[in-house]
Amino acid sequence: MALSLYDIAIPTFQKQLSALEAFLDKAAQQAAAKKIDFAVYLGSRLYPDMFNLTRQVQLATDFAKAAPARLTGTEVPGFPDVETTLPELKARIAKIQALLAAYKPGQFEGADTRELTIKTGGQDVTMTGREYLLHVAFPNFYFHCTTAYDILRHNGIEIGKRDFVGRT
Repeated sequence: MALSLYDIAIPTFQKQLSALEAFLDKAAQQAAAKKIDFAVYLGSRLYPDMFNLTRQVQLATDFAKAAPARLTGTEVPGFPDVETTLPELKARIAKIQALLAAYKPGQFEGADTRELTIKTGGQDVTMTGREYLLHVAFPNFYFHCTTAYDILRHNGIEIGKRDFVGRT
């Protein structure tokens, strides 16, 4: 039996969002133990021209909500980027997890060859659903999850590869 884009996309987004939430929780526990306001981490970035931790989480969740919608030909849900606290970011992750859980395999039939047009770099780019998932959605999703992880590590949070891959 061949893997469908549902089999590839939904569990991947769910697992990595769970890992993202878990290492944010671990960071909050360590910050509390060290009496550091977690807002310091939320505003942290790796370099001045990069997005901060809050924005990295928002962008990771944006890719996790947009990809399945685009693959199934449904409207991408719009969530304003208004989160400023850890509980608000966790609520955003939970909202995306609920959206992902609602998808059914049948919705993805034909998604691998369906043509999608997205705007990137100010230009419209057309590609198949498979190309979009593997070459746009996943790389961007993992980039923002990785950068969130890196910001926390850079700030001394004791998390490791097992945390990132959700094996703790």
